[in-house]
Amino acid sequence: MSEKMLENNKVNVIGEVAENFTFSHEVFGEGFYLTTLLVNRLSDQVDEIPLMVSERLMDVNQDYRGGILEASGQFRSLKRHEGNRHRLVLSVFAREIHFPDDCSDTARTNQIFLDGYLCKEPVYRKTPLGREIADLLLAVNRPYGKSDYIPCIAWGRNARYAAGFRVGSRLRIWGRVQSREYMKKTEDAEAEKRIAYEVSVSKLECVE
Repeated sequence: MSEKMLENNKVNVIGEVAENFTFSHEVFGEGFYLTTLLVNRLSDQVDEIPLMVSERLMDVNQDYRGGILEASGQFRSLKRHEGNRHRLVLSVFAREIHFPDDCSDTARTNQIFLDGYLCKEPVYRKTPLGREIADLLLAVNRPYGKSDYIPCIAWGRNARYAAGFRVGSRLRIWGRVQSREYMKKTEDAEAEKRIAYEVSVSKLECVE
């Protein structure tokens, strides 16, 4: 796999392991497993970030709950079939794992860089309090013709800047991975709590 290609999608997260690993899927006999990392923000909030790990990278049968884990890798998307629909599942795909002593330096516990192409028109809006927001969907290329589709959210000046981007524009984005709870109406007209994952943009630039 090209190292140059991997430079367009880099993420590093440090957090507390919230649950045991559960099986996700298998590729060419290699099993991949999911857990959740609780990653502190600079504020008092905590992001619940899904972490995908190969069984060849660490012993996924051990109980790591409550321990601090650092993962470096990529932010990836995976299409899952749910009945007649497809759902985009996002997770940090670990390439390296470490066990640091703590994660007290919250400025360094959650960092991501993406270099990709805008694949939908930006959605610019204002909150009831007047805060500016722009939603972006970035396609980040992988080797062998594959791509990851990463939702990103920009605020303030970055939102105004992003509102003028065109589909197909190449963007570079720096920020952090964040989780956000929302309510989803089911077919039974009931509300179900779900968690969305996206990149909160701290800096962005349009390359072309």
